[in-house]
Amino acid sequence: MATHDAVVGRPSVVLPHKRIRWGEQFVHLILFIAAAISVLTTLGIVLSLLLPAIEFFGEVSSWEFLTGTTWTPLFLDGQFGVVPLVVGTIMISLLSAVVAFPLGLGVAIYLSEYANQRAAGVLKPVIEILAAIPTVVLGYFALTFVTPLLRDIGVQVEIFNALAASLVLGVMLIPTIASLSEDAMAAVPRDLRDGGYALGADKLQVSTRIVVPAAVSGIIAAFVLGFSRAVGETMIVLIAAGQLAQLTFDPRETIETMTAFIGATGNGDIPTGSIEYKTIFAVGLTLFVMTLAMNLISIRLVRKYREVYE
Repeated sequence: MATHDAVVGRPSVVLPHKRIRWGEQFVHLILFIAAAISVLTTLGIVLSLLLPAIEFFGEVSSWEFLTGTTWTPLFLDGQFGVVPLVVGTIMISLLSAVVAFPLGLGVAIYLSEYANQRAAGVLKPVIEILAAIPTVVLGYFALTFVTPLLRDIGVQVEIFNALAASLVLGVMLIPTIASLSEDAMAAVPRDLRDGGYALGADKLQVSTRIVVPAAVSGIIAAFVLGFSRAVGETMIVLIAAGQLAQLTFDPRETIETMTAFIGATGNGDIPTGSIEYKTIFAVGLTLFVMTLAMNLISIRLVRKYREVYE
């Protein structure tokens, strides 16, 4: 009882007030400013597109814009149907994805599961050199080398065509997809691989049936990022695919993408404030909405298939 009284009667300890660490507060402020700049930049881009686009849709019907199949905004009697640009953009992106996705994933599997440290140290920087090549150089490569090569092997393509642009664009996307996918595979625990080998699986089975499914969320993110970059690519499609906005699904034909139209028209002699000038922002807003939708879908997919390891 005495002991209990002694404990109860012991004076309470008063902890000193937490001292403000100004260095940490400064770092916190800098990081907050960095995040705020990113958000404000995004808002600024949206507003810069939205305000002229609203003025454009005040003069042109949104139904005509979204469903029309003729795009001649710079003609005297202009037509403002954006469907040919959208179809051209999607066709280029899908064809480049057919090239980039399997090759990029194959490179990632090789670097992650097959290559030794020395081989990976040599191959990975060489592959990433592709990402450092200016896209204008790749555009002229598609025009002056790939297009003649396609004709030599019997593919009858126009001088400016979607096929050559898609092939070169797909090659350009390989480093991005390979690097991100390889990072996702490297994050898969070694225990999963060892468990597969213990059950008698060979390296190919472990790679394709264990590692790839375990890293699928990161691989999907890499695919979506690569596809978004294909949608937003300008110089390759501007140089190699042409500037003829026609509604076609034949990759051998000349087409025009949304980014190519923005790049070519923005450098022209169009009067500021005219309806032709405002088409740049209407097309840009449409492209922004498309990429936003793709990123929202990718976020849902990544969250759905994400694997968390402890």
